[in-house]
Amino acid sequence: MDSRIPSIVVKDLNGRTTDIMSIYKGHVLLLIIYNNDCLGCTGRAIPLAYEFQQKYPSIKVAGIHADFVNREGTKENIKAIFTSGEVPFPIYIDEYHKIYDQFDSEGTPQWLLIDANGVLNRSIFGSQDNAQNRLYYALEALLNE
Repeated sequence: MDSRIPSIVVKDLNGRTTDIMSIYKGHVLLLIIYNNDCLGCTGRAIPLAYEFQQKYPSIKVAGIHADFVNREGTKENIKAIFTSGEVPFPIYIDEYHKIYDQFDSEGTPQWLLIDANGVLNRSIFGSQDNAQNRLYYALEALLNE
């Protein structure tokens, strides 16, 4: 059975439909599914994703803003959570939280670690210390295989 993720179809911040699995084919990918209204996401998880991007330059980091009713992401409100007003890594919009549902997310933030073959290596919920440690260990293990 092929366990590769066939596609993760989202919108970029300019409204264009795109497939993350095509864009990052052949790369280790760390995705964070989040929502602007989630304080754990904006206060801990997004800065952690940025930290991972700096610490592990061989992986690709991207964010997926999961849209929920009355909690939709726009280019403006997504950029507004960053002090610079610019996104530090690519962020995509998950309309109607389809990707959130596709991966049976427990809530936000939900981390997806995908290996270079497009196989989901780990799915980790949360932003507090326990989740952060599990994510660090998973990254280290995957990169040292």
